Amino acid sequence: MAEIDIIGSGQMARGIATRLLHGRNNVRIIGRNDNQMRDLIESLGAGVTGAYMGSPLTSNVVILAVPHGAAREVILEYSDGLDGKVVVDISNPVDFATMDRLTTAPGSSAAEETAAMLAGRAEVVKAFNTTFAKTLLAGNVAGQPLDVFIAGDSEEAKEKVSALVAGSGMRPIDTGPLRWARELEAFMLLVMALQTNPEHQHFNWDTALKILP
Repeated sequence: MAEIDIIGSGQMARGIATRLLHGRNNVRIIGRNDNQMRDLIESLGAGVTGAYMGSPLTSNVVILAVPHGAAREVILEYSDGLDGKVVVDISNPVDFATMDRLTTAPGSSAAEETAAMLAGRAEVVKAFNTTFAKTLLAGNVAGQPLDVFIAGDSEEAKEKVSALVAGSGMRPIDTGPLRWARELEAFMLLVMALQTNPEHQHFNWDTALKILP
């Protein structure tokens, strides 16, 4: 059993928390929106507590379940409160107005931007950006457990995240160093664009990336 801080109270926070609770972990939801945070905590049930944004971080693993643009604000607000933590970046830096490009600079990624802001004070791991909220709630797609693709420069940090993923009924796949977050984010641009394509209405954000033998 682990203690996990999730910053954010949206649908991805709900999905990730659901899976972590399935793995018998304790989860703390940290957010700004009183009503949204309270509703989420009440719906998740036992094993979940809440705190307001800016409250001290009490766990060793912090999941940034916020959009790409909001991650910078969170890091600036917490500053040295993230020192020594494993920080999980789940974001996809997609231009949602056009769904045809990433908003990060060429040769970079949202996760690498997060790591640069933390400047070595915390270990950044990319994870959960390839899983949709609806599939996290279900825990599987077409009867298959979810694959969670992971990237990071610290083997120890990746092992911690992988253990959480595996213990929550999913399969962790270590893709390598943090620079592979570029490919994970770029591929999700395509996958997300397909969800909004009228020719693929049946996808409906219920799809998943799965590697089969």
